[in-house]
Amino acid sequence: MERLHKYLARAGLASRRQAEEMIKQGRVKVNGAIVREMGVQVEPGRDAVSVDGALVIVKDEPVYVLLHKPVGVVTTMNDPEKRKKVTDLLKGVKTRVYPVGRLDYHTAGLLLLTNDGELAYRLTHPKYKVDKVYQAAIQGIMPEDALDKLTKGVLLEDGVSAPAKIRRIHKGPASVYEITIHEGRNRQVRRMFEAVGFPVTALKRVSFGPLKLGDLPAGAWRYLEDREIQVLKKACRYTEF
Repeated sequence: MERLHKYLARAGLASRRQAEEMIKQGRVKVNGAIVREMGVQVEPGRDAVSVDGALVIVKDEPVYVLLHKPVGVVTTMNDPEKRKKVTDLLKGVKTRVYPVGRLDYHTAGLLLLTNDGELAYRLTHPKYKVDKVYQAAIQGIMPEDALDKLTKGVLLEDGVSAPAKIRRIHKGPASVYEITIHEGRNRQVRRMFEAVGFPVTALKRVSFGPLKLGDLPAGAWRYLEDREIQVLKKACRYTEF
């Protein structure tokens, strides 16, 4: 037996958190009956589970893709403005995969896509504290008091950010700072820098947990190696269920 929301996540439909929302919204049926309660268990291969009327079938083979997202591409699966999506770049990936978290339209860098909903849930949930490292370009040089505020946490409209690690990696009229956070709020790094008076002019994510972007060209992708998958799972304390 397996909890319904975990079953949906393992099927690659969504993260575990998103699966819980699907259930609450009445979009999920088990053996033809709508289920809205959390904690319902199903038996894979025996119980018929559907979402929005479509039968859910768990795929046995999880897929893990690392993409160097370029600027000017959206991370959402559907875009009303018909802009290019990250999934449009995955030529040759036959399995439907979903982004783990988001990078905004103007942000480049490492993006993980997978059909492993449980892993996606753990990598994006703050309680697992998986580090994300960004390189942020600004105009000028930040004074020590601004750096100290970012290190300790700054007040944003959705609350105080968690403490971050930050260091300057290039000094000049346009300086570059490396910042490490484990939260995943919308446009968080940009908002943190704006809060201390230094708007970001360019932003790139260079690592996600143990994964490194390396020299992968913008717009290119590759499958994760088995070793990378294992260390990634270890980083978020993920064991098979």
